[in-house]
Amino acid sequence: MADHPVHHRSAQVRGRTLAYREAGDPANPTVLLLHGFPASSHMFRGLIEDLAGRYHVLAPDHLGFGASDAPPIAEFAYTFDALAELTTDLLDTLGASRFALYVQDYGAPIGLRIAVAHPERVSALIVQNGNAYTDGFTPFFDGLRDYWRDPVRYEPAMREALRPAFTRWQYTHGVPEERLDRISPDTWTIDQALLDRPGNVEIQLRLFADYRTNVDRYPLFHAYFREHRPPTLIAWGRGDGLFGPEGARAFLRDLPDAQLHLLDAGHFALESHRPEIAELILDFLDRRLPVGDTAARVTSSAR
Repeated sequence: MADHPVHHRSAQVRGRTLAYREAGDPANPTVLLLHGFPASSHMFRGLIEDLAGRYHVLAPDHLGFGASDAPPIAEFAYTFDALAELTTDLLDTLGASRFALYVQDYGAPIGLRIAVAHPERVSALIVQNGNAYTDGFTPFFDGLRDYWRDPVRYEPAMREALRPAFTRWQYTHGVPEERLDRISPDTWTIDQALLDRPGNVEIQLRLFADYRTNVDRYPLFHAYFREHRPPTLIAWGRGDGLFGPEGARAFLRDLPDAQLHLLDAGHFALESHRPEIAELILDFLDRRLPVGDTAARVTSSAR
């Protein structure tokens, strides 16, 4: 791994500092990794090293997450539209004109907004427990819909989703007993420490409220799939208590040629099944990315 060190960098975007991890030769095709809630680019710490030998890898922290700025809600309107716009501007700042897009959880509505707006930039799509269909909704979303309908009444229930027990549950639920010891306690400990920063609960509640806009855009995402048919790999933890496996199967309605793998894993499938997922991704990208796809090169002024 010494030949492909992971660099922890940042760039100024619209007056905000956005942190990102970067590894691999910028002359190689780029893979963009977009994390979900309540994680950060930390969730990709191992996968980045797995991919960097053949690909150039970028993994940003969304605003309000990880090492990126987290301005209070009085200073920034936290919406998924805004996060997608910031990510697009970061990619422009780094010169990433084309990339394979890996999305998980919140990364899905953020990344798919970018794909809809700039389909020419997406060379391939990798989906890991990231909903784009209501088929994947579990009972958790019943509570989220209640919150959309009456945020004052149901805010206490949503706050429970920001507490340590739920953070840990997201990592451990649905993971086979024999693989639970592969999941480092560092994962939920780091996430919870970031959630517990002053003002961050309010940020997350704003994003919970705005999640309804993702559902509104599902038809646009489906139209993008049908029209542009990006080569797609779906590697999904079937035991996910948030995004059920029917959400993975639903992609096949609009992307019938997608490669689907349901793994015996949970929401953060990389924690228990990283070697399997890395192998799937490398095989998929090696076959699907155009040979000599040099449009993915990056020349970053932020280095």
